[in-house]
Amino acid sequence: MTTPHPRLILTEEVRAALHEGRPVVALESTIISHGMPYPRNVAMALEVEAIIRSYDVVPATIAVLHGQPRIGLSPDDLELLATSPDVTKTSVRDLAYVVARGGHGATTVASTMRLAALAGIRVFVTGGIGGVHRGASTTFDVSADLTELASTGVAVISAGVKSILDIGLTLETLETLGVPVISYGTDEFPAFYSRSSGFASPMRADSPEELAAIMHARWDLGIPGGISIANPVPAADEIPAEQINGIIDQALAEMAQAGITGKDTTPYLLGRIVELTDGTSLNTNIALVKNNAHLGAHLATAYTTLTQPPTT
Repeated sequence: MTTPHPRLILTEEVRAALHEGRPVVALESTIISHGMPYPRNVAMALEVEAIIRSYDVVPATIAVLHGQPRIGLSPDDLELLATSPDVTKTSVRDLAYVVARGGHGATTVASTMRLAALAGIRVFVTGGIGGVHRGASTTFDVSADLTELASTGVAVISAGVKSILDIGLTLETLETLGVPVISYGTDEFPAFYSRSSGFASPMRADSPEELAAIMHARWDLGIPGGISIANPVPAADEIPAEQINGIIDQALAEMAQAGITGKDTTPYLLGRIVELTDGTSLNTNIALVKNNAHLGAHLATAYTTLTQPPTT
């Protein structure tokens, strides 16, 4: 049985699953508010939740609404996140501010991890994780997702580091921070839109049970921090690296010319890439999130089976 932090507001579905030791998968909300256009963002969120439920696993989309950290959302909540102009992109640094002011916050990978851990949820599905931005040697722009992975015990399933970032430096930073990076079913680290990044994966696993055993061993040894699980986008849905790289370079150049910096960079770049690919990148983004949801449901089940005492 898991006892969530008292500040959290849980849906009855999530509360019952955690109390009974049944598998739960956390989902972020920045992808809804700042990652995709309406109404496809709401449709995606509902589809992902439906995929997870199809495995008898409970989805828990996480956000801050009216200053309350919420673990699990209603369809009306998803609609609010998708349409309200007053939703703040909320990382860990912003959580206390948004909560104290009674605002709405769409949680990033980092803040979703933190709230999931406070709820007792060990598996989290997202699209791509943040990392070291290109040009970080002068801008020092490094995502808080990396430091959160170093400190918070949640397994994060993504399609790799967002390919708008410096993948090589991100992998080096994760190594320095002691974060295991495990690619699922491949020896090459995936690159979000593409299955190929040109970088070898530090580790590989080929089944949810193997991933669950790694999670259990890490935390049983008392090693703090999370695990990054990179699940390649399905081959039928990928945009080959040689095709997407030039588009990313163009979007980066336009962003620099426009003077866009900080937490506005990723939403800008993802939106511009959708425009430059005539919507193909959005289709790929949705496909990879749904693919990650399938793996997340399997992993949550495997981890629960491994760690929960048998019922009599």
